[in-house]
Amino acid sequence: MSRNIWNWQSKEWPHFSYDEDALNALELQFSKNIGTVLGAFRHVSDDQREQFIIEILSNEALKTSEIEGEYLDRDSIQSSIKRNLGLSVDKKRVPPAEFGISEMMVDLYRNYSDTLTHELLFDWHKMLTNGRRDLIDIGTYRTHEDPMQVVSGRLDRPTVHFEAPPSDEMQKEMGQFVDWFNQVHTQGNDTLLPLAKAGIAHLYFVSIHPFEDGNGRIARALAEKSISLSIGQPALITLSKTIEVHKNAYYDALANNNRTCNITDWLLYFGQTILDAQEDTLKLIDFIIEKAKFFDRYSKQINERQLKVVDRLFAAGPQGFLGGLSAENYTRIAKTSASTATRDLKDLLDKGILLKTGSLKGTRYWLNFYG
Repeated sequence: MSRNIWNWQSKEWPHFSYDEDALNALELQFSKNIGTVLGAFRHVSDDQREQFIIEILSNEALKTSEIEGEYLDRDSIQSSIKRNLGLSVDKKRVPPAEFGISEMMVDLYRNYSDTLTHELLFDWHKMLTNGRRDLIDIGTYRTHEDPMQVVSGRLDRPTVHFEAPPSDEMQKEMGQFVDWFNQVHTQGNDTLLPLAKAGIAHLYFVSIHPFEDGNGRIARALAEKSISLSIGQPALITLSKTIEVHKNAYYDALANNNRTCNITDWLLYFGQTILDAQEDTLKLIDFIIEKAKFFDRYSKQINERQLKVVDRLFAAGPQGFLGGLSAENYTRIAKTSASTATRDLKDLLDKGILLKTGSLKGTRYWLNFYG
């Protein structure tokens, strides 16, 4: 046990405190952004809304896993998301990890308003650990006697970043957590504003670290559930995607707030992250609207090879291919020759569908959304 006190060892635990005035501006902007997102949705067709939901849930499944160093297959996740949503998909086999995280994300989306229970958390854990054979406790809180530590560095000289409460306290700690979560999210309970609820839910849960593995992913899901309960509909924000972009800042914020129950700094960080995720959601809505306009404008002007490549570019999302599309990429995606790829790319440039940067082997192509 570290001689330094952890938050759960302090006399204030589990009662977190923070400077409400410091959060006021973020809470106000959060409310404004909710209205903006709802307004943007009014311009989205049913088909576009379906695409948006699939894109959001797929991104979150991928990125919440990447934060933990687990890199999954996007196509398998999208296929699994569609299957779990009851949409028609091909019959290809989806690996257990991709299926499990997708199942959890769809459950979070569909059943956000359900009361939080131990059984719900156990179900999420079973989904997350689908196919795992290396864990002792699956679908239940941890029972091992060894300390639950977050560590890095060499095996013989690890750096302990955090040590959670011992396993024999899990029933008590999680009983308090579940009661707290349900109480603060009771309709009409305005003792905490939305960003504070979501931020505390994440930090409180991850400080208990009740499962043998998967605690970070479930903590982020609980933050999204909290936001959904606060606004009365699925949050559908790119929270994990936004966190993953600056993953080190996320881990630093957690490390800087695991020794105290005064968590103003954490809530400022997490609140701003939620606002950034809302902004990213708005960009994704705009992207899907522009995608529909794009195909209305150009689908009859391009051949099947070009359509296949453009589809793949759109599948990469608003950011496009990392580093842009190369002629080699085009040849591989379209399954064609280099000379045909060159002609196709020139045609796409001439029609204003693609933009070009660089030269020679450094030439890269990008979708011209507003061409």
